[in-house]
Amino acid sequence: MSVEELDVGTEQGGSADPAGLPLFTTPKTSEDTPSRAEGLPRGRRRGGFTLTPPAEPPDTNGTPPETTTGVAHQPELPGPGGGGNVVPLHAGDGRVSAGGVWSGSGVDWELVASLRQQTADRLSQEGQPTGEEDRGAQQERGRVIITDLLHQEATERLRAGETAWEPEVQEALARAVFDAVFGLGRLQPLVDDPQVENIMIFGHDQVTVELTGGKQVAAAPVADSDEELVDFLMFVASRSEVNARSFSPSHPELHLRLDGGARLAAQAWVTPRPQVVIRRHRLTQVSLDDLVALGTLSGVAASFLAAVVRSGRSVVVSGAQGAGKTTMVRALCHEIPKYEVIGTFETEYELHLHEMRDRHPYVFAWEARPGSGEVGPDGQRAGAFSLDQALHGSFRMNLNRQIVGEVRGPEAAAMLKAMQSGSGSISTTHAAHAVGAVEKLVTCVMESGQHATHEFALRAVASGVDVVVHVTKQTHPGPDGSAQVSRFVSQIIAVALGEEQTGYAVTHVFTADPGATVASPDVLPDEYRDLARFGFDLAGFTQAQEGTGP
Repeated sequence: MSVEELDVGTEQGGSADPAGLPLFTTPKTSEDTPSRAEGLPRGRRRGGFTLTPPAEPPDTNGTPPETTTGVAHQPELPGPGGGGNVVPLHAGDGRVSAGGVWSGSGVDWELVASLRQQTADRLSQEGQPTGEEDRGAQQERGRVIITDLLHQEATERLRAGETAWEPEVQEALARAVFDAVFGLGRLQPLVDDPQVENIMIFGHDQVTVELTGGKQVAAAPVADSDEELVDFLMFVASRSEVNARSFSPSHPELHLRLDGGARLAAQAWVTPRPQVVIRRHRLTQVSLDDLVALGTLSGVAASFLAAVVRSGRSVVVSGAQGAGKTTMVRALCHEIPKYEVIGTFETEYELHLHEMRDRHPYVFAWEARPGSGEVGPDGQRAGAFSLDQALHGSFRMNLNRQIVGEVRGPEAAAMLKAMQSGSGSISTTHAAHAVGAVEKLVTCVMESGQHATHEFALRAVASGVDVVVHVTKQTHPGPDGSAQVSRFVSQIIAVALGEEQTGYAVTHVFTADPGATVASPDVLPDEYRDLARFGFDLAGFTQAQEGTGP
């Protein structure tokens, strides 16, 4: 259709040329902007969402302003534990109600879903990019397609005698369709919000965001139904040409990396309602010195860990969910000399060392692929690519270090192989304390196959792991319903082959006393005194150990 066909709409307040729309800019804030119900297609439902940015900035201490609109009419949503400090985020006047989290009205999400599918179909017909470097070109094609589809939709509206869209509505529709195709749809503003750390979805209309600092805020629905939410998750999981994931009744669990370093985990069909958690990693390029400045660990402990990494010893970082294990691994990796060639092996990319070219210029990155279809004679699904396969192939890549990311189960076999074959591997695992991490890894090794007996697993872990760093997360509720979260290193232990009864021996090098948030020097094994030549502050350790330090 030609642009001239839209000239009839200019006198009704429409845009004569949709190609000239500021498609992907944020509309100006206006407290007097109505919901513009008259500017939306008839017969379509409107969702509770707008792209209007915050009308007022958060407090200087990072606490979002409270909402005053509609408080009496919005029930509080339950937190993960069925209650807790959840501050409702209210829709209705197009204003942002807490910390830049979007609510309000103005987007026809049924139309967005239709245009999203049409855009995806046309992109598929034109051919998908073959690499990440072509993503920008694909997005440019998407913008052209979205402009054309909005052009067609606007023309049909005018021919039907309906009121032309106002510019704000067109801009919001264009941004929403773009986010639905290339981003996370209604979730994208939450992911983009710098104050949001975690997004928890307990069904399409029960959404809670956890802000930096620990405060929980109830957000607007992210879909019009659970079925629509599941449909969108299936679309997001399948759209990657590089590493698509299956999400279906036969594959009811989804783990996915997102652009910008966030991680998505979702389940459906085996849960009462679809449930999703998006975890954002705020600190990507971080060093041990940065963590010292944040109060995560002492300078002496930082010097010890830096020397451990430089000396080629292997480290496991343990802690609860959300304790900051990945951040600690990034900080440890910061101590790897620039000249070293690194290989990373992850189920989903989280470390993103291969994107930090200024700090890590030589990184080969592998990501596992779950595969799809029936399970073959080898026990794997068609197209699956395991971390063990990636590690096997990496032995011809001239690597100095092999870093296996998160270990939750059978990945432990790859982790131990990396620790036994290379110099100074680093991994993470979930555990309640440092010694518990050793036991957890033993269990994980035993899950790798029948050959992995308990005795074998004990000796493998004790000989492969040198140091365990345990990160603790503490939440301190406030009287106003807010919360303050602190993360710190509470234990650093050295692991070695040991007693016949346990199979391993541990030495507590740094330990935090009860109630303390800093791990103090405890006992240093003799074999770790050589770390002084790698930068370990041995004198500072001894002084603090004897109580004679500053």
